[in-house]
Amino acid sequence: MRRLVFLVLVFLAGGAVFLWLYLERPRSTADSASTAPVWGALTPEGAERARRAVQLLSRPSGSVFTNVEGADLASYIFDELSKQLPPSAQQLEAAVIDDRLHVRALVKVSDFGGAGSLGPLAAMLGDREPVEFGGTLELVRPGLAQYRVKVLRLRELSVPSRMIPRLLQRVARGARPPGLAEDGLPLEVPAFIADVRIGQGRVTLYKSTPR
Repeated sequence: MRRLVFLVLVFLAGGAVFLWLYLERPRSTADSASTAPVWGALTPEGAERARRAVQLLSRPSGSVFTNVEGADLASYIFDELSKQLPPSAQQLEAAVIDDRLHVRALVKVSDFGGAGSLGPLAAMLGDREPVEFGGTLELVRPGLAQYRVKVLRLRELSVPSRMIPRLLQRVARGARPPGLAEDGLPLEVPAFIADVRIGQGRVTLYKSTPR
C-alpha cells in the first residue's frame, strides 16, 4: 500500500513538473521577444518628428514634457552627434535599452587609434567593425547636454570601462566644453530643455518652468 501511494505521489509530482514546463516555456519566449530592443535608423523623417516635439516645449503654455523615440532624438541631434562619433561612422541606428540610449554604427577601427589604444583587442578586429555606444543623457547647463558613454562594444567585444574615456578622446573632434565628465560627449540642446530621462523605450524631455 505504501509503495502504491509513493508511486502515485511520484506520478503527480512528475505531472506537475511537466505542466509547469509546458506552460512556462512559451511564456518565457514571448516575454523575451517582447522586451527585445527596437532599433531604428537615423533618418530625416525621425529628425523632423523630434523637432516638432521639441518645438511644442518652446511654447509658454502647454505640456512641460514630451516623449520622443530614441532613434528620432538621435536623428534630431545627428549634426551634434556626428561631431563626436568616429568620422567613418556609417549605417547609424539607435535604440532605448533600459535607462540608456544606445547608438550603433559601422566604423573603421583605425578611428580609435589601432593597437596603440585598443591593446590586445586590436588583434581580434578587422579594418571595419560594428561599434555600439550605450549611455545616458544629462544636462550640464542650459544649452549644453552630455551623452555619458557607459558601454562601448567593438563587434561583440566589450571595452573595459576604464578605457572608454581614452577612446572617446581619440574620436572626439573640437574643443571639449568645460564641465563635461570624462566619459561625456557634448551635445548642444535648446536652452529651454531642463531635464532628459530615458526609459520604457523612449526619451522624455522636460522644459524649464518659471518659478
